[in-house]
Amino acid sequence: MERVVAVVAYDGAELLDVSCVTSTLHLATQLGGLPPYRTVLLTPGGAAITCDSGLVLGGQGSLQRWTEPLDTVLVAGGLGHERAAADPLVVGHVRRLSAVSRRVASVCTGATVLAATGLLDGRRVTTHWRYADRLAEQYPQVHVDPVPIYLRDGNVWTSAGVTSALDLTLALVEEDHGPALAHRVARGLVTYLQRPGDQAQMSMFTAGPDPRRDAVRAATALVTAHLDQPLSTHLIASEVGISPRQLTRLFVEHTGRTPARYVRRARTEAAAHLIARTDLPVATVARRCGLGTAETLRQAFLAEFGVPPARYRRQVRQAS
Repeated sequence: MERVVAVVAYDGAELLDVSCVTSTLHLATQLGGLPPYRTVLLTPGGAAITCDSGLVLGGQGSLQRWTEPLDTVLVAGGLGHERAAADPLVVGHVRRLSAVSRRVASVCTGATVLAATGLLDGRRVTTHWRYADRLAEQYPQVHVDPVPIYLRDGNVWTSAGVTSALDLTLALVEEDHGPALAHRVARGLVTYLQRPGDQAQMSMFTAGPDPRRDAVRAATALVTAHLDQPLSTHLIASEVGISPRQLTRLFVEHTGRTPARYVRRARTEAAAHLIARTDLPVATVARRCGLGTAETLRQAFLAEFGVPPARYRRQVRQAS
């Protein structure tokens, strides 16, 4: 037996929306996931498609002629999403295949195609933050939340833009095979964090500083790589070769926070990941993320999320 995952794509699809999914599932199978995954790229007529980037992908099956059993139907996003959502052939056959699949998903603006099928009516979904308002306007019966990187509502999963396809697919692997394999896949893909779905799209780890400021980039990279170590403003400034005063000015200008506040927010987000994805005691999470004690972590969670760590853990797991 195998889990057949159909990735639906069309002209103007985003290549990363496809490859993040297929590469992650392939690695999960290589690392021992049973039953194994088999991915198939379904396109209109089984024809080759031209992606946003100009690269051409050959279809592996015809969207309208596919009749084999499917475990999951996943629709890719891309600049061609509105054209695809207006195509009765694409919409009709995505609806047909979804009705006989265990699970349905979309990446980024692929949610527009799912919305056109009616499958998202009454559901809470997400999409790329840039297109969220338009999706909500076009499909008022869909409850669009632009904040999370992915959401699950029943058997329907939706994700935010582009590389959140990786986070979504890791979550699917975890649902199918458990957290141990998902974490091994994440390490194999060299992801910095396997992010929980409710992490904001524009978080510390996705909304980076102005790339023209090398000192700020170097400082934030230092912070995220050494969260468990002392990270005073003087130490960071020394490491990147500027004065503490200049570092503070640059941080406020390009991140909206002082270095100390940036460090605390980064530590809290990293702690939120560990709280959501592991059973580590709160005190252990606090030490690993440089927050010192369980009480310090609790205060940071209350300030950032409005709930203590234990309740945050329960809420994330109840939602997944």
